[in-house]
Amino acid sequence: MSGLKDAGKMDGATGYSPSAPGQVTAIPETLSVPGQVTAISETLSAPGQGGQTVRGNSPDLSTYSEFAGHHAYMETLGAISGDDVEEFVKVGIETDPSLRAGTFIQKDTSIVHCSRTMEGIEVLGIAQALQDNPWLREYVWRLIPWETDEITRSMTRVPDQGFFIGIGKGIKAPRPLQTCLHMAKENFSQKVHNIIVAGEGSELHIIAGCSTSRHLKSGLHIGLSEFYVKKGAVLKYTMIHDWGENVWVRPKTAVHVEEGGVFISNYISLKPVGSIVANPVTYLEKDATARINSILVAGTGTFMDMGSIVELGGAGARAEIISRAIVAGGTIISRGHIMGKEPGVKGHLECKGLILKDGLLHAIPELSGHTPGVEMSHEAAVGKIDRREIEYLMARGVDEEEAVSTIVRGFLNVEIEGLPTELAQKIDQAVKETEQDMM
Repeated sequence: MSGLKDAGKMDGATGYSPSAPGQVTAIPETLSVPGQVTAISETLSAPGQGGQTVRGNSPDLSTYSEFAGHHAYMETLGAISGDDVEEFVKVGIETDPSLRAGTFIQKDTSIVHCSRTMEGIEVLGIAQALQDNPWLREYVWRLIPWETDEITRSMTRVPDQGFFIGIGKGIKAPRPLQTCLHMAKENFSQKVHNIIVAGEGSELHIIAGCSTSRHLKSGLHIGLSEFYVKKGAVLKYTMIHDWGENVWVRPKTAVHVEEGGVFISNYISLKPVGSIVANPVTYLEKDATARINSILVAGTGTFMDMGSIVELGGAGARAEIISRAIVAGGTIISRGHIMGKEPGVKGHLECKGLILKDGLLHAIPELSGHTPGVEMSHEAAVGKIDRREIEYLMARGVDEEEAVSTIVRGFLNVEIEGLPTELAQKIDQAVKETEQDMM
């Protein structure tokens, strides 16, 4: 598609210069090594482990299989098996194609469905996309160098799993596009490399689900994602994850937003996960905007080290990081870091957490200003439900259990911009189900 090719071209005006994959000569140094920030968490010990750095460690890659059996391709979403559909629906996937601009579903290593319902959008497996679009190679390993750490070096230099999504210049998608990365094989290591390019002036909302089969007990998911938001484009990326209790997850994400672009990220994880460590990096040029929202729940046995770094690298750049975290027996390390590099930038970081059962909630908000004229603020709060709030609701005829549930639902109610009504309803239902588990 020529429109996508034009949208993807790099020139001096964009701040990039053509180079071989893996070189990052034109990207700010702070963005070229996002994996180093993630590594901080690996020195933290999980409570109840005798001081051993267990859940936050890098996983032993040799203990997982990289091979999985082939899963058949399905021409239509309606042909997908009922058991799989049940898991996909939990993470926001719609089986009615008229409700989505496109769909990409990968099960273990197999692409089981890939389609689009409108022109101006391209949805492909990353291997096919690189074969069809030679210009795309300029975007691979550009924000996340292959040499970053053990995890990146375990990936293939030429990606063969994951997706490419592109939207052409000026195209505005009226419906979300959806992706799902699903794990079905026991003790399998799923490694994907995802590239998104939003052309100049385009608008796209992507709903990205990750899930595992009900029978799966252990596994490893490594997801490398490089997103490019061109001048004046708007990219919304909503992630809904439902991992298994002993699944380890190690994503690495880097986002570059050009002048006047907007990137909105929503991350929702309400179900148990063995260990997840993630600290995505977003770089903003002049007048660009980023809004990062996360809703996290950690029950017994769950370890989450979740953060977000935003670099305000151009005058007029704006960023907001909002985190809501509930500990119900597990561990959440909630990080946020906004860096002001140019005068006239603004940023706000808000991290709030509730502890319902013994565990650990460690909030680490950071602001760093590098020049006069930056305006940044943060607030963080960790505590329990205020007894007076419970008594206030009980005085109005609500029993204690319902009062606590109402307060928890209100705490987790972060306004997520642009969610389709049916997805918002599913998230509300998931929150209600999660309350029962937490209580």
